[in-house]
Amino acid sequence: MRKHFPGSIQAVHVSHLAARRNSGECVADGNPEIFKKDRSTMEPEELVEREMADRDGELSSEIGGWDDVRGVLQTMVSRDAFQRWFGAARWLGVEDDVASIAVPGEIHQVWIETNYLPELTMAVTGIFDDVRDVRVVVSEDTAVSNESPDGAVVHQISSPARPTKAAALEGEALDRRTKAAGLNPAHTFASFVVGANSQFAHAACESVATKTGIGYNPLFIYGGPGLGKTHLMQAIGHEILRRQPGSRVIYLTCEKFTNEFIDAIRKGDIEKFRRRYRSSDVLLIDDVQFLGGKDRSQEEFFHTFNTLLDGRNQVVLTCDRPACEIKSLEPRLISRFECGLTVEMQPPLMETRMAILKKKAMDWKVRVDESILTFLAEKIRTNVRRLEGALMRVATYASLAGESVTVEKVEHLLKDLIREEASRQVSIDSIQKAVAEHFDVRLADMTSRRRPASIAFPRQIAMYLSRSLTKGSLMEIGEAFGGRDHGTVIHACKKVGERITDEPGLKESIARIESQLRR
Repeated sequence: MRKHFPGSIQAVHVSHLAARRNSGECVADGNPEIFKKDRSTMEPEELVEREMADRDGELSSEIGGWDDVRGVLQTMVSRDAFQRWFGAARWLGVEDDVASIAVPGEIHQVWIETNYLPELTMAVTGIFDDVRDVRVVVSEDTAVSNESPDGAVVHQISSPARPTKAAALEGEALDRRTKAAGLNPAHTFASFVVGANSQFAHAACESVATKTGIGYNPLFIYGGPGLGKTHLMQAIGHEILRRQPGSRVIYLTCEKFTNEFIDAIRKGDIEKFRRRYRSSDVLLIDDVQFLGGKDRSQEEFFHTFNTLLDGRNQVVLTCDRPACEIKSLEPRLISRFECGLTVEMQPPLMETRMAILKKKAMDWKVRVDESILTFLAEKIRTNVRRLEGALMRVATYASLAGESVTVEKVEHLLKDLIREEASRQVSIDSIQKAVAEHFDVRLADMTSRRRPASIAFPRQIAMYLSRSLTKGSLMEIGEAFGGRDHGTVIHACKKVGERITDEPGLKESIARIESQLRR
């Protein structure tokens, strides 16, 4: 049965054949007497003729309903999407409350199931009240529709194709779309632990996902490895697909983009490659620093980037450093990466590391003593991925060994991670070198007795960072800076702390130096 929605959905089309049937006229072999007879008095040949006429009438009515479905679909998807994916789609009929829609090829079937199945299901069930589900099947014999002189659409229905499995539930359909987009199901906003190190980046990503960050295009997220850049980027994709199921979201690494581009050139499929990425609504590119030094790939990415931004489609990029620090990257790409919103992710503080460990322990349903969590948070400070891996190793050991885990056992179990983490700890020497490079002074000036402001203040910043990033005592820091006493170090830290409060630009510069040191 078809539903009628006067005023909101166009009136249901009834074919000339069905109209004749409703009026009692003949619709089978030109014999009007068939519909006037009772079935019990009919000859076998007449019964067959009557059944064929009934099926023709029902099919004609369903075809009129399919016209209504198409009309509704045109209000739910873009004109280009409708013409491209539904223009050749045909109605096959309903069986066991499942409607079958025929499409000419597998690419139509996969794309509709991946991107537009909720819209198609909503449109069909809104017109046909006896339909509970919709499936898309491939039929090579699907006929092309033609328009009659009066503009009415005349459909030629082919023989039913062998149906594929019924469409999944809406939640499962969403899972398929996220998988097709290349997204990790675990990387959502709900599973991300927000700390002071990631609060700004998290807010920016949520704004992009909810379309409130209108000017955040592109969104450029940078920071060291294992800090959650990929997690937040993919969370944007998840949220957009949840809110707008028909959106074309694509996530991939920059390395994969480059490899696919090279492969497309080799196979002569460059136009197909361009259509795939330049027609996306949201393009998420991870580790964009790999574009550096690849001239042909940069050229292709430049034009893809421009096409998407010109069409007001969202681009999100992640990188391990600011765009201006990517080596061998064309200036025109740098300027475009910086024309939107740039946010930095920094290593998590102790409180955030503890929150991450507690949430993971709860998600994994494992019990770990608070002292063990504290030990892990203190020893592994710069990489959230490594922190989670350490917790997994401890939890697995406790489960398999069947015994209580002590801090001593954990230290032995994780000795390789702890050694690796310790080797990455910032030293006073590395701080002096990083500050000298940032402020364009000689490394020797860090320990010299020269006192012009252009040298003295960078030296004070290096002392300030040495105090906050290393375990060196005031005496050890002073000694490393040319044999200065502990009072000089205290004065330097106080001076820098005061200026950070008054000068936001200085705070940003120091944060950038610190981020570089922790990579």
